[in-house]
Amino acid sequence: MSIQGHEQVEKSYDPLDTTLTFVNRKDDLDPMCSDDDDCLRAEMSCGHAVTPDSLTQWCRSQLNQGHYKFKCPAVVEGTTLCNKLWSYQEVRRLADLSVEEMQHFEETMARLAAAEYCEIQLCSKCKTTVERKDLSNLCVTCTICTADRKKTYQFCWQCLKKWKGPAPRSDRCNNNGCVNNDLELLKNCKMTALPQVKGVKACPSIRACPTCGQRAEHDKTGCKNIICPRCQVEFCFVCLKLTSECLKTSSYFIPCSGGVAPRQTSIPVWRRN
Repeated sequence: MSIQGHEQVEKSYDPLDTTLTFVNRKDDLDPMCSDDDDCLRAEMSCGHAVTPDSLTQWCRSQLNQGHYKFKCPAVVEGTTLCNKLWSYQEVRRLADLSVEEMQHFEETMARLAAAEYCEIQLCSKCKTTVERKDLSNLCVTCTICTADRKKTYQFCWQCLKKWKGPAPRSDRCNNNGCVNNDLELLKNCKMTALPQVKGVKACPSIRACPTCGQRAEHDKTGCKNIICPRCQVEFCFVCLKLTSECLKTSSYFIPCSGGVAPRQTSIPVWRRN
């Protein structure tokens, strides 16, 4: 479906806006766009043409995928993408974002940026944001609840209930039903094949990134390596080594020298620098 086919009020540029550079060529973000389309197109800083609708929809799709930095997806040669970084100020102006869209974009960007650099979650009692600094400890203190109650209030990062049992702990608290659902998925996931990788007929279908622990799946196309959507580190989905290590004794489309890593029974903790 064309990006412009998304159900929404169609946007258009003001032809009298002298702050924009208008161009008479196809929309580089919408492959279904025709050269004969009367919609005004403006040039981004990278030189590619967009409409406010196509730019809005592309950037919204990036936010939905967990990316808060916007890069130009236009093809420049063969399969090579432009990948020029656009500032939010430029996106906001050329996407002609409404007040509601700006609020959605800015709140989502702030949340994604915060999640990249720190562990944050809402306290189940006071609903304020709490940061977990020790990623190996599930017992976290809420400073707001502690101040209000005049005594230390700790809750479990995993089940969000008031902390029960000894601390620190990295696996669970003593509340009934406190389980790590991501870990259960890793331990019990189905096996899958990677059709384009020689000899990989049975590989766990869900992995935790060996760098940050983010859950990831392979789309079953291309080589055996994937890039973690959270920390952006590339690793081998088959052997779980970083790509640079895996390729020392293997290549992208042949079996790993160490074979297929079994289902993971623990989630790596991100040791941020």
